[in-house]
Amino acid sequence: MDIISTQKAPGAIGPYSQAYKVNGVVYTSGQIPVNPDNGQVPEGIAAQTEQNCKNVGVILEAAGAGFGNVIKTTCFLADMGDFAAFNEVYAKYFVSKPARSCVAVKELPKHVLCEIEAVAEM
Repeated sequence: MDIISTQKAPGAIGPYSQAYKVNGVVYTSGQIPVNPDNGQVPEGIAAQTEQNCKNVGVILEAAGAGFGNVIKTTCFLADMGDFAAFNEVYAKYFVSKPARSCVAVKELPKHVLCEIEAVAEM
């Protein structure tokens, strides 16, 4: 079991790791759209989804994986009205179309609009 950590993604804002790699499977924590370079959150669902995907991507990379290894994602939206715009950006990254759950939640950390977690097989 390996803890995965990279400075290229935002640090955890709670008592958890960015990801774990166990028996050839990578489990990422949910990533919110914080830019690791400046700590800022972009405005709008498209820009936030883009930053989420970038954050997930660098964590996968730190684990020796990539988007093509992802077998399952769980996505959280603050507003299901953003579903189509979220999907448009998400589809650019998760081209292998992993299994996915996407749910609306009452609120996300830092009042962001979306969060993505992933499971990848090596």
